[in-house]
Amino acid sequence: MDNSYGKAKELASFLIKHYTEQLHSIILSPDPRLHYPLLVDFAELLDDNPTLAHLLFSHPAEYLLVFDEAAIWAQKVIFKDLKQWDNASVKDYVHVRINVSGSPLECPETFPSIGRVRVKHRGILLTLKGTVIRSGAIKMIEGEKIYECRNCKHRFKVYPEVETRNVIPKPTICPSQSSKFCESTRFNLIEDNKICHDYQEIKIQENAQVLGVGAIPRSIPVILKDDLVDTVKAGDDVIVTGVLTAKWSPDVKDVRCDLDPVLVANYVRRMNEVKSGIDIPDDVIMKFKQFWLDFENAPLKGRNAILRGICPQVFGLFTVKLAVALTLIGGVQHVDASGTKVRGESHLLLVGDPGTGKSQFLKFAAKLSNRSVITTGLGSTSAGLTVTAVKDGGEWMLEAGALVLADGGLCCIDEFDSMRGHDRATIHEAMEQQTISVAKENIFEALPRSDIIRLQAGLVTTLSTRTVVFGATNPKGQYDPDESLSVNTTLSGPLLSRFDIVLVLLDKKNPEWDAVVSSHILAEGEKENDNCNEDLTSTWPFPMLRRYIHFVKRNVRPVLSKEAENVISRYFQLQRRSATQNAARTTVRMLESLIRLAQAHARLMFRNEVTRLDAITAILCIESSMTTSAIVDSVGNALHSNFAENPDEEYAKQEMLILQKLCIIDEFPALKSNHQ
Repeated sequence: MDNSYGKAKELASFLIKHYTEQLHSIILSPDPRLHYPLLVDFAELLDDNPTLAHLLFSHPAEYLLVFDEAAIWAQKVIFKDLKQWDNASVKDYVHVRINVSGSPLECPETFPSIGRVRVKHRGILLTLKGTVIRSGAIKMIEGEKIYECRNCKHRFKVYPEVETRNVIPKPTICPSQSSKFCESTRFNLIEDNKICHDYQEIKIQENAQVLGVGAIPRSIPVILKDDLVDTVKAGDDVIVTGVLTAKWSPDVKDVRCDLDPVLVANYVRRMNEVKSGIDIPDDVIMKFKQFWLDFENAPLKGRNAILRGICPQVFGLFTVKLAVALTLIGGVQHVDASGTKVRGESHLLLVGDPGTGKSQFLKFAAKLSNRSVITTGLGSTSAGLTVTAVKDGGEWMLEAGALVLADGGLCCIDEFDSMRGHDRATIHEAMEQQTISVAKENIFEALPRSDIIRLQAGLVTTLSTRTVVFGATNPKGQYDPDESLSVNTTLSGPLLSRFDIVLVLLDKKNPEWDAVVSSHILAEGEKENDNCNEDLTSTWPFPMLRRYIHFVKRNVRPVLSKEAENVISRYFQLQRRSATQNAARTTVRMLESLIRLAQAHARLMFRNEVTRLDAITAILCIESSMTTSAIVDSVGNALHSNFAENPDEEYAKQEMLILQKLCIIDEFPALKSNHQ
């Protein structure tokens, strides 16, 4: 390295000046064998020493090593003041990690999308953003070898080459830069100084949400070493800063060997806590507040104006649109005294005849969510819906399925009943506990027993699936109302119980309904020309609806009122009395669903308190999911549910009926006298 000694001294001075606290922490750490990260802001280096910052950007492979040497020098300087501490020691394995956040390197030229990575990016400090779709097992590789020249006794390090899949080449000429060039070709290997590193390969893919129409999400392998290994899992959103290089693809018979791009990571930042990309200005929030002030005396009419904005091209289907809104908004996650988490996300399943609009709702819901994956029951990748082990370039890796990739968002699954065997076994845990335990053998079911044992030793982990599941499926043959939902769909009872709402859409060939629907479809073309205004009193436009759902999810955290608790408790007790012994477990899940749906409705109504209205609306949603009702005398077809002309009056009638059935009407004398 030209003038590397002087550059290392400059970098050491910079570290002592700005990062003394981190260096203190490293020196006082007890284990000298560990690899320690030293996080450096590129913006700070640019302000302090623009020349060094430019060299680091343009020649990162060279100057990152110089930076690591500088970190050891800086430790030695600071160590003089810490000798009195028992555990104090200079650590040999310190790696400077460059954080480009807030620096000029966040421009498109040095922070491109994965699909725009080209040869011009090779050899510079590059930053890429994506979702981890595969993660390999952690391995150990030899990091470098130390050779001594037989002629001049100069010692030097030789590092592995990524291009040749981490093979360390033999030196060809002495690199000594003394006044007399040695140029010897004879060397001795210093066997006592064998240095090994932890090593892991992952693959990241660009987010499909930010791509244009028809674009295919691209992916790139990423190499993690030392302290970076095992810091991310499949499904994590990450920003990776590193050096773009290439490596030869595996030697496979009759397949051309190519150079594949790969990013050698220097720093990895997990972005799971900032998955939202929806901007909500203050003036839009004021519109939300003014909207509810305008509908203070007719809140359900205001709610229905919001619901009409959901899939407006589909006529009616009020029950379905309400269920979609409550599912997307969700409830509040609860943690009990033992630390057990009760999910806040709701799940929705639509079971219906072909042509009843199920796929339309799936696509619209995916557009409303700020993070979504649309797939089928078979899955869009070899991982299916959950996770599986795949062989990539001769190495076994975990590949994330749709539920893992949608972590923190929405997973829309069409043809839900066509799931693979291992997905049917693991989706129960994914939907209820919101995790997937990879140690289970069923994800390796297609592999030989010897591979299963070896893989379970290296790929044991738990993946997060904090995902809203919105499924759609057709009944098997003609839907039989006399049979259970499980028989009509071939989905097991335990799996169906994971859904908070299950709606059945049956095409009964009603002539009156057909006439109304056909008139609505023919009138759609005329309405499109007049749909430019943002009048929120009738139907909400899509951008406003998307912002509203995101805002209430993030900012409204409703708490159950005593009235709401009483209504939910009485309904739960009624269901327990009417349930058979086999269905008792389902009613316990139903109680959790009721609370989630009531909280979601309070959020939809822009309130921080769950009222009696929210509890009764949640009950009506649950009742719509049942083939036989304990409250309503007849359960209607969700396909023919329409928006009421006066929803507040209609609700008052339903409220009286439910409170009477629950035998708690006497607890609300004012409501009883008004009805009389």
